[in-house]
Formats: sequence, structure tokens, C-alpha cells
Amino acid sequence: MPLSTKNRALQIAVLVETDNGWGRSVVEGVADYAQRFGPWNLLIDPRDHSRGWSLPDRWRGDGIIARVSTPLHLEEIARCGLPAVNVDNVFENQEGMGQVTTDEHSWATMALSHFRERGFTHFAYFAPPSHEYSKKGAQAFFAVVTADGHDCHVYRPGYRGGRRISRDEEHNRIHRWLSHLPKPVAILAVDARRGRQLTEICSLERIRVPDEVAILAGDTDEFLCNLSSPPLSSIAVASQRIGHEAAAMLDRMMQGHTAPIKPLSIPPVRVVGKQSTDVLAIDDPMIVQALRFIQTHAFRGIAVEDVLREVPVSRRYLELQFKRRIGRLPAEEIRRLRLERGRELLTQSDLSVEAISAACGYAGATQFGVAFCRQFGATPLAFRRKLTRS
Repeated sequence: MPLSTKNRALQIAVLVETDNGWGRSVVEGVADYAQRFGPWNLLIDPRDHSRGWSLPDRWRGDGIIARVSTPLHLEEIARCGLPAVNVDNVFENQEGMGQVTTDEHSWATMALSHFRERGFTHFAYFAPPSHEYSKKGAQAFFAVVTADGHDCHVYRPGYRGGRRISRDEEHNRIHRWLSHLPKPVAILAVDARRGRQLTEICSLERIRVPDEVAILAGDTDEFLCNLSSPPLSSIAVASQRIGHEAAAMLDRMMQGHTAPIKPLSIPPVRVVGKQSTDVLAIDDPMIVQALRFIQTHAFRGIAVEDVLREVPVSRRYLELQFKRRIGRLPAEEIRRLRLERGRELLTQSDLSVEAISAACGYAGATQFGVAFCRQFGATPLAFRRKLTRS
């Protein structure tokens, strides 16, 4: 168990914006660690009238956790001369600075899997130029889509981050891009704010969501996702865990340990499905019927034979069409749904492995454990311990 090296309360600056769901969740993770292993006094999101960081002159700190997004941020942290951990990936491999971020490859793979199981074969990535996020998300999604044998259309409006353009000009540029995309298309937006921007433009331009354009936000902000019309599907990144792990890393650094050379990458938790991706982009009604049956009954111990009793097609035809349209065989899709539910229950609940295996449609914990380990590289108990380690 980590122990602070001093009896007094340590002074920690948390330079992470709290005006969005991701930032608030990161700060909650830091606060959870501070309450368990402190005492720490947290200086949270100190900003002046210009919305820039502004550490009080009288603040005498011991460490910093920050979302570093500009060279000025790096300069200010270096000037403090304190142990620091970065929770973003705009700047990487900064000597002497720890880093905890979302695993971009897992994030992109989760998004593609969500789209592929709905039958999409056209994909796009939306992230207007900005200093608020790196290009790694676009690169990761482009890589997994092309590796799957498909094209990925990335929004490139032709200007750099930081340039100010009018709302109307931005609207027109995005509308032109949307108009030229092949339909139906599945779009991964970098975050919830940009995802909601897409739904607004689609609504104004009478582009049907999700029938023509399915939209998945790269992070979850319940306020923005629920306010969107239609409600916005999103990827639940492990932002609270990122905050907790960043605090643990900072604690070790304040005790004299050097910053890890490699960033700690945290995989996302799951896709929170809502109406913006609630569609099956498949023109074969039999395959749609089979997919719906699997999605409804996967956790009841069904097998491919049960699916074939539901749809009057041959097993070979069913397997060929599944492989072509969603990249998996029917048996693989059943197994994927069960294991994803198992991973979610391990993450979000305190249910026993036996109860989770039953909830996922497995005959017993041993069968579930073998399948889970084969899929995720760890036993269910080891996976849960890793999530809750301190």
C-alpha cells in the first residue's frame, strides 16, 4: 500500500478542467486516492479570468497532476520543479514526467467492433483541428479500420488548430464533408462535444441519424449525450481509474521514485449504446433477423443451431454472410457478446464469478473463466484485481 513520506498533508495541484464529464471523473479518481492514502490537500482546476491555469502565489506544492495540452503548460510545470503526472497524450515522453492515458488502440478497436456488429462497412473519424486533443485517436481508428480492409474518411477541413472560424463557416465545412461520405456511414467523433455537434448539423441539414449517419462519441458525458437528439452513443473511457492511477504514480514519484519511461495506458470500459448507433446497416433481412435474435438471446445459452431454427437459411450461408458483413462467425458473435457482458459485470458490479458466468449464459464458472482468459489474457479474478489494485 502506498504511503506518503511526510506526516503533514501534501499539497497537490490538479490542473484538469472540471467543465466536462471526462475531467470531473478524472478528478474524482484523484480525490478517491487522496482520501484513501492521504492526507492530501487538492487544489482543483485553478483558472483565472482568461481561463488559463493560475497557481496562487502563496501555494507551496508537493506535486501536480495535469492535462497537458500546450507548450505553455509544459513550461509552467517545469518552472514549478515538482513531480508531475500528465493525464493526456497531446505531449508524450516528456523526461521526468509521468503519464497515464487511455489506450488508443483498444479505444479504436472497441469503436470499430461496435460499428461492425451493426453491419457498417463505411467509416469516418471526426475531430476538428484543436489543441484540446492529439491526433493519436484519428491515427488509431484509421489503422484498425484499414487493417480490417475498409476505408476510413478523416475530417480534414484544411486549417490548423487554434484558427478561429465562424460558426457558419464551420457548419458549412462539416456539412460538405458529411454530404460526400458514402452512406450509410459510421462516424467516430473524438469526444461527446464533437459528437453532439454532428447530431446538431445532421438535424439542421435533414441527414437521418442513425439511418444514414451513425455517430459514436469517443467519451461519455451524460449531460451532452442525453441532450443530443437522438441520444448519443459513447465510449466509456476509464477516466476515474486514470485519475486514481495518476495519483498513485505521483505518490510514488513524491517518495523519490523516477517517472516511468513508458506511459501507463488504460483500456476503455465499454460502449454505452444509445439511439445514435441503434441501427443494423445490412440489406439482408435474414441476417438482420439472425443478429437481432443473437443480441436478444445470447445470454440464455443459445448456440448456432438455435439461430438456424429462427432463420430459414443454411449454416454455410449464415456463416459466410456474418463473416462478410460483421467480420465474425455467428458462434464468435455469441461468444463476443457474452464475454463483453462478463467484462462489464466484472468492472461495474461486485457479483461473484459464478453469478457473472450464469448471467452471461455459461454453464459454469470454469467454462466462463477459460473463454474469458482466452479472449482477454487474464482470468476473471485477475482482471478484477487489476481494475481495483491500489
